[in-house]
Amino acid sequence: MHETSLREQLKKIIIEELNLEDIDASELNDDDPLFGDEGLGLDSLDAVELVVLIQKHFDVEIKDMEEGREALASISSLADFIETRRAG
Repeated sequence: MHETSLREQLKKIIIEELNLEDIDASELNDDDPLFGDEGLGLDSLDAVELVVLIQKHFDVEIKDMEEGREALASISSLADFIETRRAG
């Protein structure tokens, strides 16, 4: 693993790759929802892009919508998903 934690890497990737210019990584709570009004406010197009980014950066595939819904709930759930897949 690099000097930064997986959660920090994910925050940086999400902010930079999805062009979220008004958000700083330090403002993101690991357990905040990524989608919907309460959290980061990502939409379905962002979800598709995020699935591609996860595969590109971490070589981990999200196979279907059910798996994606669970994995993409928050930074924490996404980090746990990646760690589980890498270990398996």
